[in-house]
Amino acid sequence: MSTLITNIAELMTQDAEHRVLRDAAVVIEGERISWLGPAADAPAADEAVDAGGRALLPGWVDSHTHLIFAGDRTAEFEARMAGESYSAGGIAVTTGATRSTSDFDLTRLAMGRVAEAVSQGTTYLETKTGYGLDLENEARSARIASTVADEVTYLGAHLVPAGMDAEEYTELVCGPMLAAVLPYVRWADVFCEQGAFNEDQSRRVLQACKDAGLGLRVHGNQLGEGPGVRLAVEFGAASVDHVNYLSVADIDALAASWSGWDAGTGQRGSGTRGTVATCLPACDLSTRQPLAPGRELLDTGVQLALASNCNPGTSYTSSMAFCVTTAVLQMRLSVHEAVRAATYGGALALGRESGNDVDGERAVGSIAVGHRADLHLLNAPSATHLAYRPGIPLTHAVWRAGVAQGVGAAQAVR
Repeated sequence: MSTLITNIAELMTQDAEHRVLRDAAVVIEGERISWLGPAADAPAADEAVDAGGRALLPGWVDSHTHLIFAGDRTAEFEARMAGESYSAGGIAVTTGATRSTSDFDLTRLAMGRVAEAVSQGTTYLETKTGYGLDLENEARSARIASTVADEVTYLGAHLVPAGMDAEEYTELVCGPMLAAVLPYVRWADVFCEQGAFNEDQSRRVLQACKDAGLGLRVHGNQLGEGPGVRLAVEFGAASVDHVNYLSVADIDALAASWSGWDAGTGQRGSGTRGTVATCLPACDLSTRQPLAPGRELLDTGVQLALASNCNPGTSYTSSMAFCVTTAVLQMRLSVHEAVRAATYGGALALGRESGNDVDGERAVGSIAVGHRADLHLLNAPSATHLAYRPGIPLTHAVWRAGVAQGVGAAQAVR
């Protein structure tokens, strides 16, 4: 089955050449993109969809979420808005609620959050464990996550649970708990921050998970300068997330990790690719932290991603459009840079930007022949409207792996 999407006013490919095509068309064959180019040259297809002079983007790639949870933290939010400072202690509240919720209900809740994200243009997303914090519940969270998300990250090292010694818990995270989640996860993460896991503990977690064959991610430099960025670069982590408080040395280390990177081929002269800096602007606003220095990171050659950090405590939103808008209005990114960070950047942070993935997955985050047909049609003639009309829901239609998601009103015309 092939589908031609034509009469596209602006096609923002986010491909290696950063092409933006006008009066364009795209053809979907099965789950992949088989053709794109000028609408006048489009081949025939089994069905055609008239985009109506709207803009077409890659679907959002949300590379940082926490969707496996139960419970509510509105009281914490209200206290924070009244002036209380943020600490990670609220995680324990969610842990209690999550542990007491059935598999069925946890799955139902997570599926609802994924559906909400897809309805706003997200077509590929990662989610983490981290609200179980014991062997049984971390394994349960990983198993449930593997049924609802595209990518699953092990975050047993989220917070030391009450009543447990930090060293004892770190050993659990690196040993039996890791073994229990391994069948369900591709990534591992650690919250390397004062009040969570210190440098030595974070190093042990990263090493154990690397030895187990997992890709690495780091929560780092959210609450202050610390070792998170340095450890992420040292271990070759795919991304370091939050990055609110960065020293000159941190920025230099991230930039150096991308030295020689060729965005066109997805290769570099030697070694492996660098560490993506993932900014989480919705979280920054909710916690009243300084926004991550996205402009400075881009200007020094760091690859940037934007993600929602959807979680019950500090960023209860799945709106990637909100993150893009904030990046443009508050972080001084251009619309093209912000959209790229929320699509190609997220794919890069998940190792899904090219077609050479080890498990045969098609590339996401850009519109190119052979890539997964993850598409987001806006109810606007250009992507500029995402920031020009902040807060207005602009998603008109979504295709995820070539399948129309029932959002908006785009209909086949034959």
